[in-house]
Amino acid sequence: MKSFTEEIKNEITAQTVEDRACRLAMLSAFVRTGGSILLRNGKYGFELVTENEQTADFFSDMLENGLPTAFSGVSFDYKSERNKMTFECLNENSDKLLRELQIIGSVKGEDAFITGIDDALVSNKKCRLSYLKGAFLGGGCCTLPEENIYSRTGYHFEIVFNNKQIASDFCDLLCGFEILAKLVTRKETTVVYVKSKEVISDILNIMSCPESLEKLNRLVEQKDRQNNANRVNNCSVSNIDKTVTASVKQVQAIEVISQTIGLQALEKPIFDVAACRLADKNASMQELAERLNISKSCINHRMRKILELARTLSQD
Repeated sequence: MKSFTEEIKNEITAQTVEDRACRLAMLSAFVRTGGSILLRNGKYGFELVTENEQTADFFSDMLENGLPTAFSGVSFDYKSERNKMTFECLNENSDKLLRELQIIGSVKGEDAFITGIDDALVSNKKCRLSYLKGAFLGGGCCTLPEENIYSRTGYHFEIVFNNKQIASDFCDLLCGFEILAKLVTRKETTVVYVKSKEVISDILNIMSCPESLEKLNRLVEQKDRQNNANRVNNCSVSNIDKTVTASVKQVQAIEVISQTIGLQALEKPIFDVAACRLADKNASMQELAERLNISKSCINHRMRKILELARTLSQD
């Protein structure tokens, strides 16, 4: 069974990316999250790691159609719980591509790694959106609470970066979509995350993942119904507890009066309330009021008199 993360990634990779600038932004984000830089025999290249076959096919097609390099090797990690595919790009064109991806640049005539997201790479909204999608494909994860059962696991969306400056710039990029994310360091990586179901819904909508968005909204509605039902049930239990407690105190007060001055000493309206309560110790005040054909406020007033009289008699 596919995880929710896989479902989102499959929706992203099913989309067509025609614009070359958007392809570069998406691949650059993927390298920053799901890849690493290689340097062999003075030549720069990179490798990409993924567990998702559609993601692998997606970037393979991207490199074969319009970007100046290709995978030069593929390996599989069969020891892991899931087969990880590692794609190596190290050839005469990989160095050139890394410069187009704004990952390697020149500083004072020497090669250097670019630590942030270059503005030229995300110069328009379409490219920024492509960068978001590429980052999720490389290092993204989205989890939902389990259906029909109580779970401590809530709504969670995150993308893991191997560079803190990139993660910080990515938070700024999300702000352009009116998405406020948090940032935390986890071992040697930096994680950008959100835990709000409303914000996750906005992200899925922005990334054009309608099926995943529908699944999220369906789960949110179900959880809301469950929470409302629990609140109503808790409220009902609380009201029952209050009714039982009040009834016990009332019966005890009536017994004090009966054992001291006797119930016959009470005025008839007060006596009727006491007798009615003794006849049904579990009835609510509303039920007693209906049986005596009086208002609830009236029976509350008479019951307070019984409680006050019992308190006085107990002190004497």
